[in-house]
Amino acid sequence: MPDLVAPLTTWFRVHARDLPWRAPGYGAWGVLVSEFMLQQTPVARVIPLLEAWLERWPTPTDLAAAAPAEAVRHWANLGYPRRALWLHRAAVEIRDRHAGAVPRDVDALLALTGIGDYTARAVAVFAYGDRHPVVDTNTRRVLARAVDGRSQPGPPSRRDLEAMAALLPEDRSEAAAVNAAAMELGALVCTARAPRCDACPIAHACAWRAAGFPDTGDTRRRQARYEGSDRQARGAVLRVLRDATDHAAPWDSVIPDWADPRQRDRAIDSLIADGLAEASDGMLRLPR
Repeated sequence: MPDLVAPLTTWFRVHARDLPWRAPGYGAWGVLVSEFMLQQTPVARVIPLLEAWLERWPTPTDLAAAAPAEAVRHWANLGYPRRALWLHRAAVEIRDRHAGAVPRDVDALLALTGIGDYTARAVAVFAYGDRHPVVDTNTRRVLARAVDGRSQPGPPSRRDLEAMAALLPEDRSEAAAVNAAAMELGALVCTARAPRCDACPIAHACAWRAAGFPDTGDTRRRQARYEGSDRQARGAVLRVLRDATDHAAPWDSVIPDWADPRQRDRAIDSLIADGLAEASDGMLRLPR
């Protein structure tokens, strides 16, 4: 599919969003933190918290020296707070295994806590300029439609990396641009619910469009509704602990008026199991 590359990169040069982590010299640590924060979280919520985070902890060693509770507290409203613990543990590993420098090698990155195929390759490509396929949800959707003629991608698989690798030019900087362009196209144009095919630079080569936009089904896992969920209860508990003196509060004082007491206790138990809270002597606190 070589005819996808030139129109993708041409479009990207004109339409790419001005995002902090795309600035020259942003650094591998900044890219790594941004990728942790961007998992299942909109860009607009990430940017201000990312800037504050990097001002507070400009290097992995700075974060590693802080208490895990501080990482959880400053994760604020980003959601999925286990990512804060994973990032803290990754910072400790970077300090202890790599002398405080974010590694470049994909396998070394994959060995860090909380880092999977996408994040490892994103750091290697966007921070270090190496040539690897980088595949996120948006890229998978572009590949599913343009290459495979499907309305939505199937479950993630190694085949996604292989399909993206087949598109990449040999030149490392051009390959990085194609990776970024495919992600951006999926985020801005080839969206899940309302694709803007009239604005798509690769519409002429899109297999889904050529087939008449068939509905090939959607096997993506649906996220449970947030309102009234255990996730909402967990978030409420963490807010209390983040705001409490010394990040600790009597167990019985943590959201005592929650509509479902069993759900509240279940949320607390799950936070303790995940290492996001600790309990002792009737007190609940953020991890030390």
